[in-house]
Amino acid sequence: MNNISNDKLEEIKNKSDIVEVISSYIPLTKKGRNYFGLCPFHDDHSPSMSVSREKKIYNCFVCGAKGNVVNFVMNFENVNYIEALKILGDKCGIPLNINTYEKREDYSNFYKIYELSNKFYQNNLKTELGEEAVKYLEKRSINEDIIKEFKIGLALGYDKSLTKLLIKKGYKEQDLVDIGLSNKTDYGYQDLFLNRIMFPLWNIDGKIVGYSGRIYNTDKKVQAKYINTKETKIFTKGLNLYNYHRAKNEVRMSGQVIIMEGFMDCIRAYSVGIKNVVATMGTALTVEQATLIKKLSHNVILCFDGDSAGGKASYACGNELYKLGINPKVVRLESNLDPDEYILKYGEKKFKEKLDNAINFIDFKISYLKEGKNINDSVELSEYINSVVNEVKLIDDDVLRELTLKKVANEINISFETLMNKLWKSINDDEKKAIEELQEDNFNVDTNKKVYTPKKRKVINNEVDNKVISKYTKAENMILYYMLHNKDITYKYEKVFPYLPTKKNRFLAQEVMYFVKKYDTINISDFCKYLSDKPELMDLVGQILNHDYKKEYTDEEIKDYFKVIKEYNLNQEINRLQKEMKSVSDKETKLALANKIMNLKMGVCEDARN
Repeated sequence: MNNISNDKLEEIKNKSDIVEVISSYIPLTKKGRNYFGLCPFHDDHSPSMSVSREKKIYNCFVCGAKGNVVNFVMNFENVNYIEALKILGDKCGIPLNINTYEKREDYSNFYKIYELSNKFYQNNLKTELGEEAVKYLEKRSINEDIIKEFKIGLALGYDKSLTKLLIKKGYKEQDLVDIGLSNKTDYGYQDLFLNRIMFPLWNIDGKIVGYSGRIYNTDKKVQAKYINTKETKIFTKGLNLYNYHRAKNEVRMSGQVIIMEGFMDCIRAYSVGIKNVVATMGTALTVEQATLIKKLSHNVILCFDGDSAGGKASYACGNELYKLGINPKVVRLESNLDPDEYILKYGEKKFKEKLDNAINFIDFKISYLKEGKNINDSVELSEYINSVVNEVKLIDDDVLRELTLKKVANEINISFETLMNKLWKSINDDEKKAIEELQEDNFNVDTNKKVYTPKKRKVINNEVDNKVISKYTKAENMILYYMLHNKDITYKYEKVFPYLPTKKNRFLAQEVMYFVKKYDTINISDFCKYLSDKPELMDLVGQILNHDYKKEYTDEEIKDYFKVIKEYNLNQEINRLQKEMKSVSDKETKLALANKIMNLKMGVCEDARN
């Protein structure tokens, strides 16, 4: 088992500056003593998250998200307590040598293979056999500096085989096939990429995980302009963004990220000094990619190809980002040019002007929805109006709604009042439908206050009066907190064996008891590893350890916590007996139950006096 002391975990928490950590995920602006940014845990359009370096906490005034630096990383990265501390340890220079709790394969060999393959391809480009490819790159205005920066190489013919080299170095043939470098043919194992300029593809950590190979010798009869690495165990298109590992620092300095479609667009922009740029590599933006973007910045510009496909991609990509609370801007390039072609044709200055004058997403959407529509045709005009209304009702800002509808009304020569009435009718219809669905699901609906609560279950939100829940909850949390830090408390717990109010807490206490009895010690990192197949309990450990409880305690305090839980158990038994007494009619049985209740109540009073 790992031998990581609790002191080391505490050292990581103490050395993790909450402002520096959170600003590595979202942009923060200093206002007075605190820092503010857009909350990543709800659809935030104006900075509502406050971060205090002095108090070491963050707090969102809208959704109520709050906690310390470990809470933030756990929630943002969707990881458990120990994994969050490992991330923080890497950031502050205190690495935790632990295994993650999901059993994951070791892909280090695959990364080594790709590193070696890239050196092989780069070396090919520097030889006499690479002269033609270099000339081709020069014609595409890709100079030596860009070749080095993006580690561009060259795959040659069968006689210069990467596969033979890798097999000779001891790597398995099937592994080369599985990670997309080789093919199995009737003649044996051969290179997948032949006579192509090789552009490496990186994952978000900066490891090469694939290639895009481009034909450059037009004398060769090869149909596909590009051949790309298939999806493998280490390469999934939808989980990566081209140039992400380079762009993240540039984005943090500029506060803005530019998204393009192709890696060549990205390389071209980078070559003229626009380095805060990433590319989707021609695929539709996935939720995972959108989340990566959100980690970089909320200030996003979409700059896709200027053709109709680029417009469609901008619309889809923008909507995906909008779901995560990002309202991007959009650049549309004329003459159906892509960014690579546009920069080569019009130059760096004009392209930067395009970026500076990007239009907001709602204006782009209105324009996009109008494309190809004949507004003189009543049916097409009606379709356009309906699509505009459906987009406008998603806007939270009433002023922006009104301005957008007025602009559309002027463009299509229809009254603003007509559009506004249609908008409110659509909103009301949506609300009625939502209420009907809630009522079908057994919800009570107060339409005046817009409060929806379940009929069959009680929901406790973050604003519940602490006096109602804190007495027993705090006691069981404190008991578990000290059990996780000191085996002696676990032995005391076993002796008293209080029935904890919360079922999940009872399960956790049982696991701690089992661990301590088996190893006669308690170590948080080892215990978390032991819980690797119980993710709910792992999360609970993180929640309990993140409470700002004092590390020192007295025997009297521990006794008091046990006493509070005993009181809870007595009150629960009293409630049970009182219900039973109401359900029976026999006088003797009722009298016996009443005596039991009285004795229990005396026990509660006696404990209170003591």
